[in-house]
Amino acid sequence: MNGMDRQSLSAIAHHDHPIAAPVFPENLDRLLRRAALPEGARVLDLGCGEAEWSLRALELYPTAVADGVDVSAEAIASAGRAAGARDLYHRLGLHHTPAEKFTAAEPYDLVLCVGATHAFGGLAKTMEAVAGFLRPGGLAVVGEAFWERPPGAELVETIGDYPDLPATVETVEDLGWLTVYAHTSTLAEWDDYEWSWTGTLARWGADNPGPDGDQALAAAKEHRDLWLTGYRGQLGFVTLLLRRR
Repeated sequence: MNGMDRQSLSAIAHHDHPIAAPVFPENLDRLLRRAALPEGARVLDLGCGEAEWSLRALELYPTAVADGVDVSAEAIASAGRAAGARDLYHRLGLHHTPAEKFTAAEPYDLVLCVGATHAFGGLAKTMEAVAGFLRPGGLAVVGEAFWERPPGAELVETIGDYPDLPATVETVEDLGWLTVYAHTSTLAEWDDYEWSWTGTLARWGADNPGPDGDQALAAAKEHRDLWLTGYRGQLGFVTLLLRRR
């Protein structure tokens, strides 16, 4: 393949926003605290990226351990560096493998899958996979996009055919889950995420002249234009805290 692949571009773009979702740190903390994990909790992060959600869970729950799973070698390497810098490496296992192929010998108290439901082929299949990793009474934190209002055909084709928020919640609850808390991302959270994504990639492109830099600049502009002229204020994001019935 010529040039950088999508995973490499994504790793660069998320460097300054390791949460990798339109969620402010204080709202990430609120979701994790509401989970009220037990002593010695086991946490699994499917599609972990730089593992910020797992690392923050380990900081909030000092006796917990976690496994992070991601298909991107760059993201896994970055997660390892972040864990080492925060003295959490011994409590975080990192697995460079597709999320849908990961297996575990023991169940988990909390399974995270935020912005990574595409790995399983959509929200419904993600919920089925997550259920297989949870102990009885365990919780899931799942982040998914939804349309605030009906989009045009071009946006659906480019971004995805997501339902609205009520239908998103109904999908998971029809599969046997209870919504015990949630956070719906604000426009400010979206703006912070998108400006960081596009700006970090553009800055990297300017600092690395040549074919890779040109590709990064083009990708940043294409993404920014799609956001500003397309889905800004129209695409929503909800992070659900869920328990099996």
